[in-house]
Amino acid sequence: MSRPLIGITAYLEAARWGDWVREAVVSPPSYAKAIERAGGVPVVLPPLGPHGIGDYVGGLSGVVLAGGVDLAAGTYGGEQDERAAEPQAHRDRFELALARAAIAADLPILAIARGMHVLNVAQGGTLIPWLPEVLGHERHGEPGAAHTIQVSASSRLGKAVGDHVEAVAPHHQSVRRLGSGLLAVAWADDQIVEAVELQGHRFGVGVQWHPERATDNRLFHAFVEAAR
Repeated sequence: MSRPLIGITAYLEAARWGDWVREAVVSPPSYAKAIERAGGVPVVLPPLGPHGIGDYVGGLSGVVLAGGVDLAAGTYGGEQDERAAEPQAHRDRFELALARAAIAADLPILAIARGMHVLNVAQGGTLIPWLPEVLGHERHGEPGAAHTIQVSASSRLGKAVGDHVEAVAPHHQSVRRLGSGLLAVAWADDQIVEAVELQGHRFGVGVQWHPERATDNRLFHAFVEAAR
């Protein structure tokens, strides 16, 4: 049986090699390695424009919406917070269009960190643009600080990873209103949503943390199995 081809969204950034500095398509190798360990074949998708999205959806067996900078607040009708990083409009446009096309085609989706936010906004949801202001603390943004995330045991995510996850996942944006068809399936101790699932979809899971950085690869195994 051929291995499923899995697309990974990526950055478009200035990169240096030798004496050259050029714009480059950039993807942390941890995504590709996690997919390969789970039995898939990874391919990086450059965020160049929506013209090739139909071909991607038709040719891929699954899509990873990867992490990255915050979505622009305008994509969900919010106001940009000056403390947030400069948004990347080209990536926002590409990934929102890709997410919507993958949902329409029932293509398996694993949405990670920023990717979970893309999935939520693609379905008409909104985000909290600066979480510490709403919560009154910065625990979610502390680098290197692990916290326990409670997972619904009956969810697809829970069946893959169990009823809790110990995660290091600094973030200062979060889901405010869930998008259409999305269900919250994991929460921090302050009830901030840490994972969502797309109901009625072959595999549509979004998580706030970075499972590709962990030694536990069960979520990627479940995703790649759904993509077969």
